[in-house]
Amino acid sequence: MPDTALHALLAGAVDYAGLFPPAGLPMRSAVAAYAEYRAGPDAWALGRFVVATARLAELEGAAGDVAPKVPGEPWRLTALLGANAAEDLRSLGEFNCRHAAPGAVALSADVVEVKAETVQAVERLLAAVPRWAEAYVEVPLAGDPRPLVDAIARHGGRAKMRTGGITQEAFPTAAHILRFIRACTDARVPFKATAGLHHPLRSEYRLTYEPDSPDGTMFGYLNVFLTAVLLRKGLSEPDALALLEERSPAAFRVSRDAVEWRGHRADRQAIEAARREGIVAFGSCSFTEPVGELRTIGR
Repeated sequence: MPDTALHALLAGAVDYAGLFPPAGLPMRSAVAAYAEYRAGPDAWALGRFVVATARLAELEGAAGDVAPKVPGEPWRLTALLGANAAEDLRSLGEFNCRHAAPGAVALSADVVEVKAETVQAVERLLAAVPRWAEAYVEVPLAGDPRPLVDAIARHGGRAKMRTGGITQEAFPTAAHILRFIRACTDARVPFKATAGLHHPLRSEYRLTYEPDSPDGTMFGYLNVFLTAVLLRKGLSEPDALALLEERSPAAFRVSRDAVEWRGHRADRQAIEAARREGIVAFGSCSFTEPVGELRTIGR
C-alpha cells in the first residue's frame, strides 16, 4: 500500500483481539497470528495484543516460541481487568517484572482496560492504577457519558467506547458515538473504540463468522477516526453525524498529505495530533479483514 495520509490516520491503530468474539480463537492460534502480522507487510497498522488478565499464564506458555527475547522490543499487551482490579494489577506488575528480566520472553502489559458506570467507580479504579500503567475506562453510551469522561480527565485516564457486538442490539446509534467523541474532545481525553469496527466504512455486514450469521449495520473505523480528527478542526454536529453514516468510498479522497471527505480536509499534522491526543486505537478480533479492505479506499 502506498504511503498516504491513511498511514498517519491508522498507524498502529488495530489492537488485535483475536481471543474475543466473534473470532474467539484459541490462545496458541491468536498468538501465532499476531506474530505473523508483526512480520507481515501490514505491520504498520498493527497495535497491541489484547488479553484478559486471567489468561496471562496461558499467554506466557503460548508466546514462548514466537515472541521476541530482546529487551526494549517487547510485545505490547493490553490487559483487561476483571472484578478484582487491585489483585489483577498486582499480578500484572509481577508479570511485567518477569518479562523484563534478561533472557525472558519480552512481553509488556503496560495498558489496562476496565469498565465503569459511575463517577465513583471511575475514581476508585483510576486511583488504584499504578504509574507504570495507562488505563482506559469503558463507559456506557446509552446515557450522557460526559460526567464519566470528565472524571476520567481529572484522574489522568483514558476513555473507551463499545461500538458494536455480535447482535444488532449491541450497536449504539451514530448520535451516541458522536456524543462520546465530543465529550472526549472537549475534555481532552484520549480514547479508543472496540467491537464492531471490522470494516473501513459504514454498511451491512455479517455479524459473526458463523455460516448462518445474520447481517447487521456496522460502523466503519475510517468513519469514526476521521470524525474524531475533523471534530477537532470545527466540524459541525450535522456534518459529523453524516460522516459517521457515510457509506460511499467515492466520498473520500486520499493523498500523501491529507484525507478529505466531501470538502472537509484533514492534513497529516492534524491527523497526527488527533492520534496523540484523541483517538488512539480500536480493538478488532480480525486484523486481515480491516486492513485488507482499506486498500479500496480513496482510489
